[in-house]
Amino acid sequence: MGVYLDYNASAPIDMRVVDSMIDAYEFFFGNADSRTHDFGDNARKAVDDARASVANLIGVNKDEVFFTSGATESDNLAIIGMKEYGFRNKRKHIIVSGIEHKAVLESAKSLENFGFEVEMINPDDSGRINENKLLEMIREDTLLVSVMHVNNETGIIQPVDKIGDALSSTNTFFHIDATQSCGKLVEEIRGLKYDMMSISAHKMSGPQGIGALILKRKSYKLPPISAIMYGGHQERGLRPGTTPVALTAGFGKACDIALEEYAQNMIHCQKAKKIVLELLEESELRYKINGSQEYCMPSTINISLERVSSEALMLSSKQYCGISNGSACTSKEYVLSYVLTAMGLSEERMECALRISWGAKTDLDVLRVEFKKLLEVARGLLFTWN
Repeated sequence: MGVYLDYNASAPIDMRVVDSMIDAYEFFFGNADSRTHDFGDNARKAVDDARASVANLIGVNKDEVFFTSGATESDNLAIIGMKEYGFRNKRKHIIVSGIEHKAVLESAKSLENFGFEVEMINPDDSGRINENKLLEMIREDTLLVSVMHVNNETGIIQPVDKIGDALSSTNTFFHIDATQSCGKLVEEIRGLKYDMMSISAHKMSGPQGIGALILKRKSYKLPPISAIMYGGHQERGLRPGTTPVALTAGFGKACDIALEEYAQNMIHCQKAKKIVLELLEESELRYKINGSQEYCMPSTINISLERVSSEALMLSSKQYCGISNGSACTSKEYVLSYVLTAMGLSEERMECALRISWGAKTDLDVLRVEFKKLLEVARGLLFTWN
C-alpha cells in the first residue's frame, strides 16, 4: 500500500479520537440545544467539554471558540461576516496574501461585488511574505488583513507574529488561518496577537467535518462578525445547524492529545524530514527545494525534481507514496500551483513540483523504503519528459 505522505491534505485520524466519538454516538445522542431533558443536557456538556479542550490548546477562553464545519467555513465567516461592519464604518479595504487558501482568496474576492477593494501581497521566492511591505499597505479604511500561519503547499511559516504585534494597536482586524499549524506550533499560536483564527480538526488527526473560528475579545468585545447563514441560533447565533456532538467530542480529544504530544511529534517529523533529504541526496537526482527551509515546518517539504513531471511521477509511483502537488481543494483538475506562481517560480520548475508532508504516525522505516522507490521511478521518467 505504500506510505501516506499527504498529511497537509488530511491527517489519519487517531484511534483514541475514534473511541471518543463512538462513546459520544452511543451515550450523547441527544440534541445539544434541547433544554427539556437529561439527554440534551448530557450532549451539551460533551460539547462544552470539547470547547474547553480546544480553548485550552489554543490558549483562549472557551467562550471565544465557535464550532464550524471546518476551516473553510471559518474563513468564509471571518471575512464575509465583516461585510456589514465594513459598510457601517466605511472601511472597505482588505489585504490578503496571494498564497492564502482558496477559502480566503475567494471569500475576499466575493466582497468586491459589494464595492470592497481587495489588495494582495505576494511572497518572494522564499515563500514568505514581507511583513514590512504588508504594513505599508495599511490605510485608514483598512478593515481586515488575512494571512495564514503556515502555507499548506510549501510549509513556510509566515510572519504573523510580527504582523499581529503591529496591528494590535490599530483598528484593523487581523485574521489568521492556522489550519496547518494548530496542534503543532502550540506555543507559537498561544503567543500570537489576532482577532480571528480559523482551525480544522482533520489536519491534526481529528475527524473531518468539524473546525472552529476563534474570536478573541478586545476591550471585552468580540470581533463584529455577522452570520452568513440562517436557520438557527446555534453557536450564539453565528452559524445555524444541529451541533454534531460526536464530531466536537472527537475534535476536543484531538486537541487534548496534541497538547500532550506536540513536542515529541515535532521531533518525529524532524527525523522524517532528515530521511527525505538524505534520500534525495543519495538519489543523485537534481532537485530544488521550493521555499526557504529557515522558515519551514519539519512536517513538510516542497521540491522540484528537475526534468521529471510531477504529474507523471505521482501517477507512476502511487503504489509507493501518497503525495500531491498542491492543495486537495484545487487538485481535481491539474493546473500550475498559484502558490508557487505567486513566489515567482518558473513554469518548468512548477511542472516538476511535489508537496510531501508527514506526521507523527509516519513509520520512518516504511518511509525510507517507499520514498526510495519513488525516487527510482523518478529516475526512470527523467528522459521521457520534454
